[in-house]
Amino acid sequence: MPQAITLMVQGTTSDAGKSTLVAGLARLLARRGVRVAPFKPQNMALNSAVTADGGEIGRAQALQALAAGLEPHTDFNPVLLKPSTDIGAQVVIHGKVAANLSARDYHAYKPTAMKAVMQSWDRLTSAYDCVLVEGAGSPAEINLRDRDIANMGFAEAADVPVILVADIDRGGVFAHLVGTLDLLSPSEQARVKGFVINRFRGDIGLLQSGLDWLEQRTGRPVLGVLPYLHGLFLDAEDALGEASVDKREARLRVVAPVYPRISNHTDLDALRLHPQIDFRWVGPGQAIPPADLIVLPGSKSVQADLAWLRAQGWEPAIKRHLRYGGKVAGICGGFQMLGTCLADPQGLEGAASTVAGLGLLDMETVLEAEKQLENRRGALCLPGGAAVAGYEIHMGVSRGAALDRPALRFDDGRADGALSTDGQILGSYLHGLFDAPDALTALLAWAGAGEVETVDLAARREADLDRLADSVAQNLDLSPVLPAAWLG
Repeated sequence: MPQAITLMVQGTTSDAGKSTLVAGLARLLARRGVRVAPFKPQNMALNSAVTADGGEIGRAQALQALAAGLEPHTDFNPVLLKPSTDIGAQVVIHGKVAANLSARDYHAYKPTAMKAVMQSWDRLTSAYDCVLVEGAGSPAEINLRDRDIANMGFAEAADVPVILVADIDRGGVFAHLVGTLDLLSPSEQARVKGFVINRFRGDIGLLQSGLDWLEQRTGRPVLGVLPYLHGLFLDAEDALGEASVDKREARLRVVAPVYPRISNHTDLDALRLHPQIDFRWVGPGQAIPPADLIVLPGSKSVQADLAWLRAQGWEPAIKRHLRYGGKVAGICGGFQMLGTCLADPQGLEGAASTVAGLGLLDMETVLEAEKQLENRRGALCLPGGAAVAGYEIHMGVSRGAALDRPALRFDDGRADGALSTDGQILGSYLHGLFDAPDALTALLAWAGAGEVETVDLAARREADLDRLADSVAQNLDLSPVLPAAWLG
């Protein structure tokens, strides 16, 4: 059976534009009738998504699957690392938790992880016309080169060509590209077929002398320069999206804490992007501003992040906020924090322990080894019963009287979450709670916004993927790395 044509996108730094370029290429090729799939051998991220085959992958790969017109699948991201501490992570292999390992132990585990990577790779290259591979971080991290499975280690094992992307908006783009290339081995250098410069703004004519120098210096073509696309909305792999500030027609003020192990913060994108919502992230050491709604997002280490909340002064601030009639919403880990007790008897997120929750909902949560992974549809238990759609990713099981007043019901009849008797507090395990247009409108009405514009996050995402693909088509010459028949 013919093998797929492949191309690997590596970056000079984290957040250089690898995920974005793969998404844009996937949408462009899919529009031209190519059966294309994304692939990231190893991802480290706390933003994840549930797949069609009941597993968990990085959210960036779920977005890339959407760009390619596919349902997310665990083969698109066979190894996912979810950091739980500064030196340890939960290791997810083919969508399921395999281990919790320190960085040193994971280094020894990499040959096992590499087997999973190559199994997925073999399946994808047999099923698709094209596989677009995304690297992780930089291929020139000297301390990570031994047993590398994410960048050139994979490229060498799979024998795939590579293009390097760098972000000119950060500055130092030529040093990034030349320095990265120089730090690779001769065989790895031979795999690099060209460069892409990302996020350029200004007069391209003033950049041309630098591009000419780069090509002469390295002997490799600059495949193109992608412009800075203002307002582009794509699900973030890990970096927080910019918060909105000083919106003239703001109907509601919303704040959310940025805990050390915040996860699936894309749950709040619909609030952040809404033209009538003044949304603000609040980081460590920052004052907690007045708000109408406080949202506690998900967390990979709920007990540790709850301790951080307390140390930052959020507990008295939340209780004062409620006394003055404000609303509070918690999602997944944030929902668990609202209860009376958080127990981790098996030490799944740290040392085995039990701590008091914020005590705002009458429920207790116990972490259990089996992770819940489900795509869900249902309806809110608010006036109008707006439809919701999203996914569950959690290890906690919650029980208590607060759950007798659920926040929503799934289509299979199961209740989820809680709505306090006074209507001020709402919690749910559902990631994507705010995403559906009618659900967002209903939740904003519950929070006190009144009538607001309808915002369709899915439509915005699709439009921006098309916008990104158009930019790739207009600004890149991919003939050195992809068949001419695919390029129009």
